[in-house]
Amino acid sequence: MDALAAGQGIGVKPGACTLCYPAGMRKQADAIQYTIRGVPPAVDRALRRKAEGRKLSLNQLIVEELALATGADVVHADFTDLVGKWTADPGFDDVIASQRKIDRKKWR
Repeated sequence: MDALAAGQGIGVKPGACTLCYPAGMRKQADAIQYTIRGVPPAVDRALRRKAEGRKLSLNQLIVEELALATGADVVHADFTDLVGKWTADPGFDDVIASQRKIDRKKWR
């Protein structure tokens, strides 16, 4: 199958790597990457202020804004589903406390 038939576009050799692999970001490896040019300075400033105000990266804010504008689902990886779910476990606390003891003989 040639590159065009494979949906890779014109001028792309068959078998060429066409996916973006953001190192250390396995979850996003399947995401599509865009490059946007010609962003007016006023739009850039507004987006950066909004991102800072919401404590998001510029990229996260833009992805969320695009998803909201298109009606797509926004996937959050902020662990809010875990907040407030901790259950106290004295056994766990004992194990952690024992690991925090310093063995003076090993640190001479």
